[in-house]
Amino acid sequence: MPELPDLNPVVHGKLRLALLSLLAGVEEAEFTWLRTRTGATDGNLGAQLMKLEEAGYVSVEKKFVQRKPQTLYRLTAPGRTALAEYVQALKQLLAGAQGVLL
Repeated sequence: MPELPDLNPVVHGKLRLALLSLLAGVEEAEFTWLRTRTGATDGNLGAQLMKLEEAGYVSVEKKFVQRKPQTLYRLTAPGRTALAEYVQALKQLLAGAQGVLL
């Protein structure tokens, strides 16, 4: 039996995977945009973004625009690599199931 690929537990979380996928398609994203796109609560979104930041997968910039706070997130190079490796591991894992699913 072939060895199963490891799925990165930081990326594997449903919301974290969604956040990395969204950030992969844009240069940067505001917290409010990510909240709208994912439907997550402020608390859950903040907690998951913090986990991604602690892992070095996203960077955060806080600033004020017309006296209103704005928080911007960007996918880092290690985050892009982690997402690509996760997708590759998932493809490898699912390749074995193709014959069963067809």
